[in-house]
Amino acid sequence: MAMKLKTKLSFGLSFLFVVILSFGILSIFYINRLSSDSQKVLKNNHESLVYCNNMLKALEDIPAKKSAVTFFNDNLTRQENNITETGEGFATKELRKNFEELLANPSDPSNYPEIRQSVYLINDLNQQAILRKNEVAKKTAEDANLWLTIIFVVLGLVTFTFVVNFPQIIATPVRLLNDGIRAIAQKDYAKRIYLKQNDEFGELVNAFNGMAEKLDEYEHSNLAKIKFEKSRIETIINQMRDAIIGLDGKGNILFLNEVAQNLLGLKEANITGRYAADIALTNDLMRNLLQGEDKKELKIFADDKESYFNKDVLNVTDNETIIGKVIVLRNITPFHELNEAKTNFIATVSHELKTPISSIKMSAKLLTDSRVGDLNSEQQDLIKSITDDSDRLLKITGELLNMSQVETGNLQLKLQQANPGDIVEQAIQAVLFQAQQKNISIKKNINENLPSVVADTEKTSWVLINFLTNAIKYSGESSAIEVAVYPNEQSVIFSVTDQGKGIDEKYIPKIFDRYFKVPGTQERIGTGLGLSISKEFIEAQNGHIWATSTIGQGSRFSFELQKV
Repeated sequence: MAMKLKTKLSFGLSFLFVVILSFGILSIFYINRLSSDSQKVLKNNHESLVYCNNMLKALEDIPAKKSAVTFFNDNLTRQENNITETGEGFATKELRKNFEELLANPSDPSNYPEIRQSVYLINDLNQQAILRKNEVAKKTAEDANLWLTIIFVVLGLVTFTFVVNFPQIIATPVRLLNDGIRAIAQKDYAKRIYLKQNDEFGELVNAFNGMAEKLDEYEHSNLAKIKFEKSRIETIINQMRDAIIGLDGKGNILFLNEVAQNLLGLKEANITGRYAADIALTNDLMRNLLQGEDKKELKIFADDKESYFNKDVLNVTDNETIIGKVIVLRNITPFHELNEAKTNFIATVSHELKTPISSIKMSAKLLTDSRVGDLNSEQQDLIKSITDDSDRLLKITGELLNMSQVETGNLQLKLQQANPGDIVEQAIQAVLFQAQQKNISIKKNINENLPSVVADTEKTSWVLINFLTNAIKYSGESSAIEVAVYPNEQSVIFSVTDQGKGIDEKYIPKIFDRYFKVPGTQERIGTGLGLSISKEFIEAQNGHIWATSTIGQGSRFSFELQKV
C-alpha cells in the first residue's frame, strides 16, 4: 500500500520525537541515579569516616581534657544513627561497650586498643563501601555513556537521513512541476513529467500529465483547422477592395492587406509587430488614421486619381475586454462619382426646366388677360391649375438647383451686416397671400433694438419663407403663426411657431435629412429637400438650426445667427 506524503512526514517526525524523548528520559534517569549514588557516599560513608576520625582525636585527649569525653560521645551517638553497612552495627555496639567501660574509669587506658580497633573496623567498613559504591557509580556512568551514545548515534543517523532525503522528496517534484508548467505556458504540450512517488506529488504529476495530454490532443486536433481558417481569412482580406489594418491591444501592427499596403506605401513584412505610433511619425496617412475621428471621410490619391475612403474603427473584444482594433478604409469613390453625376444631372435638368416652365407660366398669365379673349369658368379653372402646377414645378426645380449647389460646393454666400427685422418682414410679405387664403394670422414678436447679424439676406429669408410655408401648410383654418426674433448671448434667434398637429418626437432628429417626409402626412408633392437646404444655408453662415414639437400643440422651427 502506497504511503502518502502526509503519512511519511507524520511517521518521520513521530520517530524523531520518540528518539528525542527516549534520549531525554534516559539522560535524566542516569543523571538522577549518579546523583543518588554520590549522595549516598557523601551522606552515609563519608560522614562515618569523619565521625571515626573525630573519635580517634578525642580518645587521645581524654586523659588531659574532660571535654574530649563529651566530644567522643557526641560523634559516637551520630555514628550510631548513621549505620549503613553490614557489620557496621556490631562494630558500633562494641565501640559503645568499650566506651562505657572507659567512662567507668577514665584514667585506665587499658581498653584503648579495643576502642581503636572498633573505630578502625567502622572506618574500614565505610572505606570499603565507598570503593564499592564508586564502582557502582562508575558502572552506572559507563552504562549511561553507552546508551546515550547509541541513542545519539541513532538520532544523528536518522536526522542526517531525514535532512538529506526529505528535501529531495519535496524539491524534486516541485522543480519538475515548475519545469512542466513553464513548458505548458510556452505551448509545449508534449511535455511530460516522470516521477515514481506514490504520494500526493505522484497524484499531482499524473494529473499534470493528463492535462498536458488533453492539451496536446486539442492543439493537434485544431491546429490544421486553425491554419486553414487563417489562410482563408487572409485570402478574403487581401481580395477586398477595402484597406484593412489590424492592431493588437498595445497598438502594434498585426497585419495589412494589399490595398492598405498600396495606400500607405508600406510593406507588411517590414512593419508587422512594430508600434503603429512610431510608423505614424514618418507616414502622414497612418497618423491621420490613428488620430482622426471614426466615420471620417478621407480623400486619398489612389489608382491615379483622387479617391474617397470612409474610415471605420472596429474593436476586437474578448469577454468584453478590448484586445485589439481593426481599421477599415472603405472605398466610396464609386459612390462619390455616382453622386456627382446625379448632382450634375439634377442641376442640368433643373436649369433646363426652369425656362419652359417659366414660359408656361407666362403663357397661362397671358391667357387670363381680357385683351386676348374672355374665358369661361372651366377654362379659368384650367388656367389656374396650369399656373399652380407651374409654381410647384418652379419651386421644385429651385430646390433641386439649391441642393446641387450645396452638394457640389458651389454655394455662393453674400455675407453682410443685416437687420433681423428686415429679413423677417421680407419673408412675411412673401407668404402673406398664402396665409390669407387660409385666414391664418401671422404675429410678429420682435424685440426692439435688436443687434445686426452677419447673414446672406436672400438665403436667410429663403429659410424663413420655407418655415412659414410649412407652418401655413400644416396649420388649420383661422389659426395663428408667430414669428419671434430675440437676442441670445452671442447670437440672434429666429423662430416660427404654428398651432398644427405637431411632429412625433422620434422623427425630430430626421426632419432635416434629405428627402425625409414625416410618415402620415397628406402631402404628395414636394421633394423633401426644403428643411435640408435650410440647414445647409444656416450652417454655411456659421449658424445653428433646430426644431421642437409636441403632438397636438404645434411645432417650433428655429435658427440662430451670429451677432455683428
